[in-house]
Amino acid sequence: MEEYDNMSGNKQKKEVVVLGAGSWGTTLAIHLFKKGHKIRLWEFSQERVASLLSKRENIWFLPGITIPEDIFITSNIDEACQKAEVVVVAIPSHTVREVVTHLVGHLEEGAIIISVVKGLEEKTSMRPSQIIEEILGGRQIGVLSGPSHAEEVSREIPTTVVASSVQKEISDSIQHLFITPNFRVYTNEDLIGVELGGALKNIIAIAAGISDGLGFGDNTKAALLTRGLTEMTRLGVAMGAKSQTFAGLSGMGDLIVTCISKFSRNRHLGEMIGRGMTLEDALKRMVMVAEGVRTTKAASEMAKFYGVELPITEEVFKVLFEGKSPRETVSELMLREPKPEIFG
Repeated sequence: MEEYDNMSGNKQKKEVVVLGAGSWGTTLAIHLFKKGHKIRLWEFSQERVASLLSKRENIWFLPGITIPEDIFITSNIDEACQKAEVVVVAIPSHTVREVVTHLVGHLEEGAIIISVVKGLEEKTSMRPSQIIEEILGGRQIGVLSGPSHAEEVSREIPTTVVASSVQKEISDSIQHLFITPNFRVYTNEDLIGVELGGALKNIIAIAAGISDGLGFGDNTKAALLTRGLTEMTRLGVAMGAKSQTFAGLSGMGDLIVTCISKFSRNRHLGEMIGRGMTLEDALKRMVMVAEGVRTTKAASEMAKFYGVELPITEEVFKVLFEGKSPRETVSELMLREPKPEIFG
């Protein structure tokens, strides 16, 4: 604990609520508890709360990791948020609007809200921090993103991520809150780019999974990652992000781990589709949410709005929602009109 305190430069312990007891929410609750903060973990399902309390283990999303007895777990969001100085939003992107709406009138005046959500709202294409700002307004809002599978962070395997906010002091606060010898946190002022990197890489991960399912090799995946990063950058810049952000941890870093890892739910979804499953059948086999599905729809709409070309994203859209053959998709990508290599 003392080593953690010295590293953060801040020995003040916080009242923290983590909204969402999925793999990442559970991991971050335990991580912050180990730093000495007082933790409340909120989970929507009363059935899961009962299991978490009795087993002190998240058997659905993070088996084998013990949840300390002193972490308070509840399905009552008002109870969870009492006196909270920090609110960590760790829920699927399609639930952010509904859940955050319940926070109106129930937060402390100076509470910091930190989104660790990696997706876009399907109907509006809004980033999670935008939704939070729209609903709560005038709050101190930041994000934490980067290559960070919960299965590894929960076992204290060295991991590096990025904190961002439009306010530098909030980025710094998030950095100090989370940083440990095994969890290094950088800051980046480009909130839009950091947040978009975490969302858009899931689309490319689905494409990488489809490639795996079709039996293609490392050459194919390298091409997908490289050209996929170009697409992410292209759309991100059109939406106001800085191009260099996508070369960092929240862009390239998160893209690499999500496209190659056995823990990647988006890559796994793509692999099932590449092997011949429909999207509906593949989703039925998923325990966790694959954010890339809804994000593909949102990114496709944003590409039309901003007039940018996203060939991989558009082909993933056609496979997921129009029933196009994955193998036909690969052929069409390979046979596009020859062009010079352009970045962004």
